[in-house]
Amino acid sequence: MKRINAPLDRETALSLKAGDRVLLSGYIYTSRDAGHKRMCEALQNGEELPIDLNDSVIYYVGPTPAKQGEVIGSAGPTTSGRMDAYAPTLMEKGLRGMIGKGERSLEVVKAMQKYGCVYFGAIGGAGALLSQCVKENTPIAYEDLGAEALCRLYVEDMPLTVVIDASGNNLYKTGRENYLNK
Repeated sequence: MKRINAPLDRETALSLKAGDRVLLSGYIYTSRDAGHKRMCEALQNGEELPIDLNDSVIYYVGPTPAKQGEVIGSAGPTTSGRMDAYAPTLMEKGLRGMIGKGERSLEVVKAMQKYGCVYFGAIGGAGALLSQCVKENTPIAYEDLGAEALCRLYVEDMPLTVVIDASGNNLYKTGRENYLNK
């Protein structure tokens, strides 16, 4: 198990390999498809983004409302493929890591290789457990999107697996191949 921090610098991202298990601590952002669409539209219109994407990590999550006294509600990963249309544009602007579940398109994997980005898998169905890693939750923008608002989280020891590394090695493919060859 490797301990890594966010923001995630390029050197660290390039050192991670598909299959590595990590504990991530530091500041990350939340966003889903509606937020990604808004960020890409802002960039197309020559507008500034509400966050600095350089070396940032985005968690594809739409948390449930927090109960009184809690920082966040259940915070499990959402299907990453819905962000595939937007991810290459955000990587070009400095996005270094993505957290979600499910496979990614070939276009996203190629962009990851080009820009030195890593895709982490979080365990689906474990939202209550993952929410315990969240120590701060600050809305940043797009609050009208509700659970899909852009927020900044401070996380401690969030358990993740490197699913696709910056070289394009893909645990979804190698894992299947290893299973079928046994």
